[in-house]
Amino acid sequence: MDLQGFVDQIDAMTCVMSVEMKEDGKRGEIRIVCGNEAYVKSIENVWDGPQLMSNKFVPNSLYQNYFPTDLNFEEICYRAAVLKQPVHTYVHPDRFDFWFNLFLMPLKNEGNIYYCTYTQEVTQQADSEQMAKINHEISDAVLKTCIKLHRSPDFKQTIKDVIKEIREITKASSCAILTVNEKAETCKVLAEDRAPESGLASMKSIVSAEVSFYDIVKTWPDTLAGSNCLIIKDEHDMEYIKEKNPLWYRSLTESDVTSIVFFPLKSSGKLLGYIWATNFETSNAANIKEVLELTTYFVASSLATYLLFKEMKTMSSVDMLTGVLNRNEMNNRIDTLLRDDVVINNLGVVFADINGLKRINDENGHGSGDQLLKNAAKILERVFDDCEVFRAGGDEYMILVPDTTEEWLQKKVEEVKASDLGFATACFAAGFSFLPSSKEILRGLHEADERMYKDKDAFYEAHPDLKR
Repeated sequence: MDLQGFVDQIDAMTCVMSVEMKEDGKRGEIRIVCGNEAYVKSIENVWDGPQLMSNKFVPNSLYQNYFPTDLNFEEICYRAAVLKQPVHTYVHPDRFDFWFNLFLMPLKNEGNIYYCTYTQEVTQQADSEQMAKINHEISDAVLKTCIKLHRSPDFKQTIKDVIKEIREITKASSCAILTVNEKAETCKVLAEDRAPESGLASMKSIVSAEVSFYDIVKTWPDTLAGSNCLIIKDEHDMEYIKEKNPLWYRSLTESDVTSIVFFPLKSSGKLLGYIWATNFETSNAANIKEVLELTTYFVASSLATYLLFKEMKTMSSVDMLTGVLNRNEMNNRIDTLLRDDVVINNLGVVFADINGLKRINDENGHGSGDQLLKNAAKILERVFDDCEVFRAGGDEYMILVPDTTEEWLQKKVEEVKASDLGFATACFAAGFSFLPSSKEILRGLHEADERMYKDKDAFYEAHPDLKR
């Protein structure tokens, strides 16, 4: 068949792709056999469209000469050329600032070399009509997600429901969303759902167990290599991960993951996190990809809004230096305890501040003083785990401890006072009050504060050289 003559009859940007099939049934090389004038110009001419790794078109070249290995691209070429399935997809690869409307049609094969046409339309803006051209099962699933995300006032609960539905649609063993803070180099599991019979470890336990799970997370953009998703269906695909990203491969295999569909979550070009399903129904990979492509588009939008409001709330309620709650939030909490009809029984109030901060500021500089304040906050958060820790001002902290006992408070205060703050001349002064009812919060604040200052005075009487 005259493949060049065939594509020359097509006006739209079109080429012919070849897929080699090896004797063992695995895919071999995938090549761009030939292209029509419009397609060749899209590679060789300087234009406002996607810029490739090479601007010289050479017939029968490996596609990797023009863009990095992309398992999604290989999959649609395989479906069209080898499985003889007409393929239409509308995608936005992260490596390009363009949307691609792709049409692939099967052609006759020659021995173990299979062919398909590959026609593309390229636009800078998303076309909502193209995005809507999906089958009714996919559209129903995506529509349910959209309605839930935009109607529910409780985003965290809604996203848990969405994750559960995605796991059920994909028939996966587990599904999760991980949020990422690239600036702080941290990550956190936002939502997770596992099948009842799943033997996989929870993602939360994996993230918390790893000394630095972010070391794995920061390898993912290179592994995606500019693609909008990654689908690993079998051993052949897993070999790609093994070669491309051995660190992640080891983590996946140690967690008994044999397949994964994996999408970055982005909004306005900013990476917010990742969503994935593991050990999913690989025979339905094409439909699953379409469901998640659209679903992640809306999930990312809602996540961006949620994170923005969370950041605004953090800025108004969290002390920027130490990361604990600030004085404004402390006052709000006290007002709530005084007004609220719900009474907290057996409430503990603890005040703590730092002996020796002024001397460290004077002798070592305010940078050391700031580090001391941060060390103190971390110790208080560790000792009073799951309790509200507030920076009341300067070097003074207040902690509210619900459902406690006087004996437990005494033990924890002694633990705080014995803690190493990282500076030889610094230590905690602390005092507490035990209240039968949160309605007595004002008495508790006064009592704990008085006891702390008595403890502080006793320290400086014993160490007068440290008072300055």
